[in-house]
Amino acid sequence: MPCRIEPAIPSPPRPATPLPAALDWIAGSLEQLRAAGLERPQRIRDGRQGGTVELDGQTLVNVGSNDYLGYAGDVRLTKAASKAACAEGFGAGASPLVSGHSRSHDRLEQAIADLLDVPAAMAFPSGFAANSATIAALVGPDDTIYSDERNHASIIDGCRLARARVHVYPHRDVAALERLIGADDASPGRRLIVTDTLFSMDGTIAPLADLCDVARRHAAMLMADEAHATGVFGPRGSGLVEETGCGDGVHVRSGTLSKALGAAGGFVAGHPDLIHWLRHAARGWVFSTAHPPAVAAAATRAIELVAAESWRRTELRAKAAAFRDRLAAAGLDLGGAEAQIVPVVAGAAEAAVALSARLTEAGFFVPAIRPPSVPRGRSLVRASLSWLHSQSDLDRLADAIATSLR
Repeated sequence: MPCRIEPAIPSPPRPATPLPAALDWIAGSLEQLRAAGLERPQRIRDGRQGGTVELDGQTLVNVGSNDYLGYAGDVRLTKAASKAACAEGFGAGASPLVSGHSRSHDRLEQAIADLLDVPAAMAFPSGFAANSATIAALVGPDDTIYSDERNHASIIDGCRLARARVHVYPHRDVAALERLIGADDASPGRRLIVTDTLFSMDGTIAPLADLCDVARRHAAMLMADEAHATGVFGPRGSGLVEETGCGDGVHVRSGTLSKALGAAGGFVAGHPDLIHWLRHAARGWVFSTAHPPAVAAAATRAIELVAAESWRRTELRAKAAAFRDRLAAAGLDLGGAEAQIVPVVAGAAEAAVALSARLTEAGFFVPAIRPPSVPRGRSLVRASLSWLHSQSDLDRLADAIATSLR
């Protein structure tokens, strides 16, 4: 019998209450968000993630999740999680250093290391925690970070937590990075270059080989976040570090288990001494309860499926290339996208919201992305393609986007 959640019985509406005086600034701040077109709705999803999704009672073709390989709703992950929950309970109950590190967590970390072909890995409660905690453990106030301007918020917050000097270089501009780091060659302290490998809002790919060269010439650490590339790129599906043959030049590899792998949590992988250090210094791991063993077991099962079902990523990438070509032929601004993340730039925040609404009317969930996720004037709708999408789905979506923009 399929699993399902019974619909909630609606509660009577709560009476409106005035804000306490200490919080009265919130009303004005919310009004500023509305005036700028930046207020965001809270949608309710029923059922599983999949090729279609039910949001607020409306069934739409789902082009708004990061379920790139279609594993988020896969019953094989559900069964793995259920088996582990029966054996180990659901909650981890403690931080990993106390008693929260279960046998399922240990298996997951070994599976991640095997997938990435590195000696060691560690699992975090989230990809956000993996990045922010790791950066703050690698560098400090006497050190310098060089960060791509389009890096994810978890990297940006990690730079802030580190309290290091931070140089933000223009997106994928290796020459600018070389100038910045070269000017610091005489400065004391450690140096860290950090980049996404596949940028989440742009669908663009980092120049990893060039970054490895810069890091080597200037004795810097190089950290690469594979969040949106894991499962999709590389002969084994480990990401763009593998795809580009840069394993020896990337010192720290991070990622998430919640996108193509369809589970939850994050990871960091690399040299055993690096991982041993992070188990003592990464505060987002040391002082956080481990995520549930059942979730770890689901992620391990997903890694097994990535190895066994390589055709999913091959087919996804072919569909994405055809979709991008079709939109480009219609003269649309894709901002240089070259992966399964396909942004269509609308300009103003209001224009992106209006485009997303028109696509919803056409039967597609394609979310509007606005500042601070993207620069002002570059608001967009982001199509996140999945292996679950049929060619017919993507052809109809391309037509709907082109029609909506005319």
